[in-house]
Amino acid sequence: MADSNDLWHSLNQFTPARIAQGRAGMSQTTRNSLEFQLAHALARDAVNIPLDFVQLEQRINTLGYTTLTLQTQAENQRMYLQRPDLGRLLSESAVRCLQQYPNIQTDAVVVVADGLSSKAIEQHAVPFLNLLLPELQAKAYQLPPVCLIKHGRVAIGDAVADHYAARLCIVLIGERPGLSSPDSMGVYFTYKAKSGISTDADRNCISNIHNNGLSYDLALKKLLFLLNESEKC
Repeated sequence: MADSNDLWHSLNQFTPARIAQGRAGMSQTTRNSLEFQLAHALARDAVNIPLDFVQLEQRINTLGYTTLTLQTQAENQRMYLQRPDLGRLLSESAVRCLQQYPNIQTDAVVVVADGLSSKAIEQHAVPFLNLLLPELQAKAYQLPPVCLIKHGRVAIGDAVADHYAARLCIVLIGERPGLSSPDSMGVYFTYKAKSGISTDADRNCISNIHNNGLSYDLALKKLLFLLNESEKC
């Protein structure tokens, strides 16, 4: 008969959850304890290390797309974490910046915000945009520059969509990191978003996009399905 410990360890291949941890006396093993501390440190870094927006902008420009970098009313990371409401509002300088661009009606806006995981956006935003933007162009959608927003929450996309009078609002954002996924990206889609009106109940969320989670191709497939269905309304 197989050792019961071996049965537990064989399950590790199916889940990143912490199972079959083992023990040393009344405590965890040193290895398991260190692995937990590492995972916790990676999650903290994902929240606290700032996203390099200059590099992100350059990478998107290299794909052939224009960008516009904006800031919310959360002036720094501490304020962003303590005041979620400020991460949903554009700063005065961002509003002035948008006003310099024509607010003629567009079909869709694409927003990229750092959110709660800079690592997620650093690793996954550009590869996903490289798949998404050609699909939107193939639909002949009129698109403004991709808006990169510092210290942004999901609802910040509403203000951008409102400015451009866009029917479709797509927000890529770093999700709150877990101990097994510090680099998970979410994509939020809102139809006819409006500043101060849209709520989370009005949005569709495609979550858990990372190397060990939902693939770019499958996430894009889900998003395009939502876009197509919304256009039937």
